[in-house]
Amino acid sequence: MILFFSGLAAAYLLVTFILTCILHDYPRRPVKDPPDWGRVLDTTVPTVRDKFLEVWRIEPDGPSKGIVVFAHGWTRNRDRMVSRARIFGRRGYTTVIHSARDHGNSSPQRGMNALRYAEDIEAVLSWVGEPVILYGHSAGSGGAIIAAWRNPDKVTCLFLEGVYPSVKEMLKSLFKWYSPAFSIFFGPMMLLWMKVLYRNRLEDLSPARLAPELKMPVMIIHGEKDRRFPVSFAFTLKKALPCETSALFIGKGARHSGSSQAPGYEAAVMAFLEKFGPSPPLMIP
Repeated sequence: MILFFSGLAAAYLLVTFILTCILHDYPRRPVKDPPDWGRVLDTTVPTVRDKFLEVWRIEPDGPSKGIVVFAHGWTRNRDRMVSRARIFGRRGYTTVIHSARDHGNSSPQRGMNALRYAEDIEAVLSWVGEPVILYGHSAGSGGAIIAAWRNPDKVTCLFLEGVYPSVKEMLKSLFKWYSPAFSIFFGPMMLLWMKVLYRNRLEDLSPARLAPELKMPVMIIHGEKDRRFPVSFAFTLKKALPCETSALFIGKGARHSGSSQAPGYEAAVMAFLEKFGPSPPLMIP
């Protein structure tokens, strides 16, 4: 009997470890949506460990009001952020969109996580070479807040869409969204494996822990009907930010990726930029 239960425990540990590894290499779901405005530069940018990222830099037809860097979410690619970038581009901003490693046509990379998302964002910031507005969605928002916290001189404004307050709560929510039974039987051990694999570094760099130390204005954007990350995540993170330089937009009826199509999104984002964004360059006659 002891041997039986020992074998069962060993099998459980093995299965949960394999599931944890699979989580890092979740099947990619790229989309196709190239930019259809401005002057498009399609290039590659070096990132850490001798890897590269595919990058679009889209210049507006007239003078640029500033540069906005976009970071997509888990399993996606740079095309996923084009609809959001289009809004900024048509308002006169230069937009820069990249695919993180192991996404799109960027370099392969095993074990992607928020820290590696942040490394890729930092590579793009260095390539741009001047302060930017940074916009992250979902996993990209987790990387964006780390990059902004580590590079306050390079980020003038931060937009976080579909964000989460902590890695632990994010994973628990994802497991429950996938399947309540999966969450109950496999979730706790998978969380423990994540803690062991990353020596708790991911939790140390969770958004709610970094938020009080951010030096730039922050706008949180969240879908009212988000089932992956409940809207309570947005309110939790908002409380950790200075109220004078932060804002919250809840996309009515929107799910995890639909806030940018929700009524009032564009007006709210542009109002925030008008209040806190960088001043446009002076035009010298």
